[in-house]
Amino acid sequence: MNHDLTGHNLPAEPEKATLEGRNKILGFWLFLGAETVLFGCLFATFIGLRNQIADGPPGTEIFILSTVAIATFILLTSSLTSVLAIQAMHRHDVGKMMLWFGITVLLGLGFLGLEIYEFFEYVHEGHKFSTSAFSSAFYTLVGFHGAHVLFGVVWISLLMVQLKTKGLTVVTAPKLYVAGLYWHFVDVVWVFIFTVVYLMGKVG
Repeated sequence: MNHDLTGHNLPAEPEKATLEGRNKILGFWLFLGAETVLFGCLFATFIGLRNQIADGPPGTEIFILSTVAIATFILLTSSLTSVLAIQAMHRHDVGKMMLWFGITVLLGLGFLGLEIYEFFEYVHEGHKFSTSAFSSAFYTLVGFHGAHVLFGVVWISLLMVQLKTKGLTVVTAPKLYVAGLYWHFVDVVWVFIFTVVYLMGKVG
């Protein structure tokens, strides 16, 4: 047995140590299933409208793959740092958990900064939300994902505060584990966005 900051014994996998913790993880998998269906609908809508550009510019003219590639690298790196944070949790190393989750948050903010910059550039090129069916579908899909990233950043930040004040316990561990699952889901969705929206959009 290991100990948390308050001196309580912790099992090897604190996130699954209680029935409540296991139920949280199971419930969250069900939530991710619903989110997958929702994103699937948004992807289907985008694919159906991707050529409906009206008088607006097509993706082949406006997409900045270099910026998107950097954003993709940042987000995928944040997935790695979240894995390192969970591994630290299994070692009951709160200091390393704080470090890796902190880096995850910073990388998430960096991704959001690049996405905001990208949107400003597109608007400047005449690619606004109401320009065409294509632009509406694009901003809805990519913006909805960005909102998920922002939520994840806020969520992990709040859990870090809780970790700092209450320590690693069988109560806080499932929350952190679930947040890690959520972050991986956000990263996987972005891989599909990068492929379907940007790579296919650039090819035409």
